[in-house]
Amino acid sequence: MRRYGKHTDEDDIRSRPNRKGNRPRTHIRPKHEDAAEGMVLTVDRGRLTCLVDDRTVMAMKARELGRKAAVVGDRVALVGDLSGKKDTLARIVRIEQRGSLLRRTADDDDPYERVVVANADQLAIVTALADPEPRPRLIDRCLVAAFDGGLEPLLVMTKSDLAPPDKLLELYGDLDIPYVVTSREELENGDAADRVRAHLDGKITAFVGHSGVGKTTLVNALVPEERRRVTGHVNAVTGRGRHTTTSALALPLTAAEGWVVDTPGVRSFGLAHIDPSRVIHAFPDLEPGTEGCPRACSHDEPDCALDTWVEEGHADPARLYSLRRLLATRERTEGD
Repeated sequence: MRRYGKHTDEDDIRSRPNRKGNRPRTHIRPKHEDAAEGMVLTVDRGRLTCLVDDRTVMAMKARELGRKAAVVGDRVALVGDLSGKKDTLARIVRIEQRGSLLRRTADDDDPYERVVVANADQLAIVTALADPEPRPRLIDRCLVAAFDGGLEPLLVMTKSDLAPPDKLLELYGDLDIPYVVTSREELENGDAADRVRAHLDGKITAFVGHSGVGKTTLVNALVPEERRRVTGHVNAVTGRGRHTTTSALALPLTAAEGWVVDTPGVRSFGLAHIDPSRVIHAFPDLEPGTEGCPRACSHDEPDCALDTWVEEGHADPARLYSLRRLLATRERTEGD
């Protein structure tokens, strides 16, 4: 039944008043076309530090964004006081579309997905060659997350003065991942920072690694004027490091264009959010061979067409082994 006639005007429409005021409720939200563009540098207890032009601005998320959270690396639109002066607060009213997303879960059974960083171009996986010992399964998991999130991986091996990198390089050589080997002496004299910086120029790079591998020390060498206030140590009993970075932080790269995102040390890297079918995209030499695979092929079963593809000489068998090792990562713990 038509409640109003054909020629109704706005005076004929009954609006429901807001209980807390006289303005009628509305689902129309302002477009904020004049909002300023910014980049989220760090997040701390609901307050977000953003870079707007050449100044840092403290902001909070607008209520209209609902549960959508902004993370380090996000490109955002801000309104309000953008002066960056002490005790001022702007509002983030829009989060722009993300180009990449690094995510993890606490473990493979945890349904809660944690976003580490947005819009990064590269993931630098930092691992010590000794003290603490390398954890290849954790490296594998970081690689899967990088491939899934659209980030290029970079392997950074520290403490080469304590152990040679040969074994680890042999393990990852077939993946064609760029790498840098560093020592404590090279970090102190700046040589290591220069070699790592050559891989970071013009990119936003997120650094991940478990505690004690020297990740924050490396970031300090790359961005000396932004040194983190504390450095950690490795527990002599457990062999584990103490967390020195408690929140992700984006820092402008010194002597080059680009950004470094220092992230908290991780003890595990869950992949509950990863669809294994997307990992194959990181192997363009193998992907054409999947056309003959049965539906929902895991690429690690008797009928997988990749075996024939490799036997016919279209790809290196070591590449197929590497793919299957990464796909199996979800079914193993990092300590295996």
